Amino acid sequence: MLLARLFLGLAALAFSVCAAGASLAAETITIGVAGAHSGDLAPYGLPTLKAVQLVIREINAQGGINGQPVDLLVEDDGCKPELATNSATKLVAGKVRAVIGHTCSGATKAALPIYHAAKVLVISPSATTPALNQDGEYPLFFRTIATDNIQAATQVDFALQTLKATKIAVLHDKGDYGKGLAEHAQALIGKSGTAKVVLFEGITPGAVDYSAVVQKIKRAEADAVLFGGYHPEASKLVSQMRQKRIAIPFISDDGITNNTFIKVAGKDAEGVYATGPADVADNPITRTYREKFKQAEGAEPGAFFDNAVAAALALTKAIAKAGSVDPEQVAKVLRAEEVATPFGRIKFDARGEPVGIGFTLYQVNNGQFVQVR
Repeated sequence: MLLARLFLGLAALAFSVCAAGASLAAETITIGVAGAHSGDLAPYGLPTLKAVQLVIREINAQGGINGQPVDLLVEDDGCKPELATNSATKLVAGKVRAVIGHTCSGATKAALPIYHAAKVLVISPSATTPALNQDGEYPLFFRTIATDNIQAATQVDFALQTLKATKIAVLHDKGDYGKGLAEHAQALIGKSGTAKVVLFEGITPGAVDYSAVVQKIKRAEADAVLFGGYHPEASKLVSQMRQKRIAIPFISDDGITNNTFIKVAGKDAEGVYATGPADVADNPITRTYREKFKQAEGAEPGAFFDNAVAAALALTKAIAKAGSVDPEQVAKVLRAEEVATPFGRIKFDARGEPVGIGFTLYQVNNGQFVQVR
């Protein structure tokens, strides 16, 4: 009888240990997704959300990460810094250990101190301002896109070497992203020795009429315009320039490389140049996820989709490799291990910058952005 009771006790203990292990294995991993999911800049944020959802859906169908299902907690910040702080606070309260986002540099800048205080890892597919982590003050911040100093260099090199521009008007939307990029471009043009900035000016986002600055472009006799900002302002600027028969090249950034710019600017979009992440359509991972998106949505994915796929793959594989959701352990893996993405195999440097991702140049040709270099 004593032996029987001992056997039953051991069996019960073994069962409880197994049950606890099963419970632990099934514990949900919650990842935040923050960005512009509504408003004028939703064409940049929604592709990121859809990309992350596709990756996570696939992971869960295969049993999760190390047996743990993944849940997404989604926050819409509209690319507005004041909303981004609220979004970050909600995600921290939701016990996320990692966030994919935010979309815009200004929103990311506002949210980072909140994540830093809570020790939450952040990986953005689209925030390009170098100053976000220039001094390494946010060791848990990563991104899967190159920074604006690299983007500005691509723009200026093209303007000077290919277009042979010598008098450039540099405009921006006064935001962290647009102004920062414009300042990098201004400095590079000044150092070139072959060209000069004949106009450097910020415009007011949301304004209907930019005729005053268009007149300044004309009076300055600029032979090219370089604009830092997003598609709502870029489309108005280029349209009003063309109305005034100012046909000089218009060069902008990855803030306009989406179909919305082309739809809003219409025929005036033709010939516009813009920098953006390289076209990686031939990469097998790119093809796989773009095809899944088209099957689900019936359309092409849009801006930063590939960068968001890269962010989601890098983060989830790092969690799996670390065997933990502890942000510091995951960060170590991100810096040490390469991961296959739409941009090839990448990893991150000490400041969370991606090694292996850069910018290229596009031009609108017959109603679509086509890579020219």
